Amino acid sequence: MSFSELEFVEWLSGRATKSPSLRKGIGDDMAILNVDGKELFFSSDLLLEGVHFDSKTQSMDLIGRKAIACSLSDCAAMAVKPMAVTVSVAFPSTCPIDGARSLYEGIFALADHYQLAVAGGDTTKWAESLAIDVAIVAAPWKDVKPILRSGAKIGDKLYVTGPLGGSLLGEHLRFIPRVSEAKLLAEAFGAKLHAMIDITDGLSLDLARLCKASEVGATLEEARLDTVTSDDARRSASEDNKTPLEHVLSDGEDFELLMAIQGDVEFYPGPLFQVGEITETGYSLARTDGRVQALEPRGFVH
Repeated sequence: MSFSELEFVEWLSGRATKSPSLRKGIGDDMAILNVDGKELFFSSDLLLEGVHFDSKTQSMDLIGRKAIACSLSDCAAMAVKPMAVTVSVAFPSTCPIDGARSLYEGIFALADHYQLAVAGGDTTKWAESLAIDVAIVAAPWKDVKPILRSGAKIGDKLYVTGPLGGSLLGEHLRFIPRVSEAKLLAEAFGAKLHAMIDITDGLSLDLARLCKASEVGATLEEARLDTVTSDDARRSASEDNKTPLEHVLSDGEDFELLMAIQGDVEFYPGPLFQVGEITETGYSLARTDGRVQALEPRGFVH
């Protein structure tokens, strides 16, 4: 019998072994482990041929870059400092050594840019398609409190760090992990930055995850979403039966940050775009014609 990813993760979170040193397990962008009074942050990402990339049409160096960028985005979502990764790759038996080297050159290029140590991993060959697993460890920035998904409060404004939608036209391979932006946000807003998540599976679905963790609801505003609709979202809409708004709400792999902030943001020096507000319960979309309709969380689910 088939099952949904969301159902399975729900079961895992209740079944997983707990430990006194585990401050936060399944349910956020990274797990938090207390080691001799210090917090370390961990996550892993598994990327598969035909799901996250297509090696027949996309270069191996960009695929390697994306594998590292996804893990860096987890660090950005919690405003923590990336420290080291292990990378394990299952290469197809037909993959030439030049292809393997190109994949790792993409990995090393982005890791070097973020001063991220590639500490090890594993490589193997098999008769199936390319698969890449990246595990990352991070630590808090000095004088910066890490941000969870679970702190949003009624009345908080919802903001994103950049354009949304249409990522499958190529941006999902080239996106910039918002590591430095997350640090700046946490420094600028401090305790008023209540919750944060990176948009990996779609704005509406990842917003629902943030709201569930915080036990609140949310309203998104169509007029504000129009200001963060990417050119690629509009281009995608011109080629399929979806609207630009649908692409913004559900495409995923934008890897921008979504956050709940209390109070004024006018003083913040970087780009921030308001898209809605935290409410008591439910999910809704305020349309430009004045209607408020229920919003069904949609996005990419394995």
